[in-house]
Amino acid sequence: MHDDTPMNEAYPPQEIARRVERLGVAKARTDTLTLLALAVLAGAFISLGALFFTIVVTGSSLGFGPTRLLGGLSFCLGLVLVVVAGAELFTGNNLIAMAWASRLIGLREVARNWLLAYAGNVAGCLGTVLLVAWGGIAGLGNGAVGDTALGIARAKADLPLLEAFARGILCNALVCLAVWLAIGARSVTDKILAVLFPVSAFVAIGFEHSIANWFFLPYGLLMDAQGPSLLAGAARNLVAVTLGNLVGGTLLVAGVYWLAYLRGERVAGADSARK
Repeated sequence: MHDDTPMNEAYPPQEIARRVERLGVAKARTDTLTLLALAVLAGAFISLGALFFTIVVTGSSLGFGPTRLLGGLSFCLGLVLVVVAGAELFTGNNLIAMAWASRLIGLREVARNWLLAYAGNVAGCLGTVLLVAWGGIAGLGNGAVGDTALGIARAKADLPLLEAFARGILCNALVCLAVWLAIGARSVTDKILAVLFPVSAFVAIGFEHSIANWFFLPYGLLMDAQGPSLLAGAARNLVAVTLGNLVGGTLLVAGVYWLAYLRGERVAGADSARK
């Protein structure tokens, strides 16, 4: 289909939907080694954003709101690297559900992509945790960074199951909207600006991102002098938030935009095929 959008303007929403659909097919059929390598990168990128957040909020005297906003802007580093440099992030890849809804790929292809992306993301996060630990970053600020990391992990591990699930839904709605906007952008500058506001918002508000938590929670565990006392809460958080992210990305973004922009095209196409 010919694109009449001027080159200096973003793609319109209906064209973004088509681009997301086509990208979903390509992602679902990416070979295993490439997918895993890019997923490891994504986990590392998000971890660097999480570490940047931890550093920035440590010792801040700006007050709750401004500190959270500044931390949210810092965290954007992770998704900016994913979107601009190129990587496979489980939460963003929930948009693949649009291609599945259009029957362009099968459920097995969707599940394969999500499982490999998630596994690679976790490996990237844990590898970054080890490097950060070996680098002694927790000792910065006379140990204040380590205290902040532990406080973040404890707060996440203490979240009740339903709260963690709800925060996961809301988080990935914003993350997938950030990816959606970035796919509609034409320049690197536009892509970065597209990411800033949705991601800053979810971080500042306190929503929960499963892949970021694979950095925050293990890193906090390393700071816990009392041993693995956070372990049960960390496991509960990761399960609830992962499921919440899945719901937020697939239903609230991919599902709604498919109904709005692609459902009619697929119905029309099916009718034409039968004639």
